Amino acid sequence: MAVRRAQKWDIPAILMLLDQVNEVHAEARPDIFNRCTKYTAAQLEDIISDINRPLFVYDEDDAVLGYAMCKFVVHSGEQLLADIKTLYIDDICVDEGARGRGIGTALYKYAAGFAKNSGCYNITLTVWACNPAAEAFYKKLGLVPQRTMMEQIL
Repeated sequence: MAVRRAQKWDIPAILMLLDQVNEVHAEARPDIFNRCTKYTAAQLEDIISDINRPLFVYDEDDAVLGYAMCKFVVHSGEQLLADIKTLYIDDICVDEGARGRGIGTALYKYAAGFAKNSGCYNITLTVWACNPAAEAFYKKLGLVPQRTMMEQIL
């Protein structure tokens, strides 16, 4: 078992995991989320080849059991924000049949080490309020709220 950079041959497994992520969100907020995958196979191929969008997979016996989809965000020369480089985690997903085995933690720790070695100041991510399990997972890893986005449905 190992965390590694995703390769093009991982795309079918990543698409299945993206379906699982979407199901959680679409079930909780059908008013916001369509039932589809966030990315197509072609978009994933572009992401995998983009050095600014690292995509890591958890590989166990040639089976992808999870992924961490990331991207670098750089603030430089802005009046309000300090010059910093951030690793934004777009998604972490662990196959529903493999949850509770430390795979998500392994993916996060790998991404954190990668971020530190890449000169990042911090890691950021978004947790939807309709996904309390994800929020609890990230809090357990030591993440704390940076800001809160609020809504009023009209």
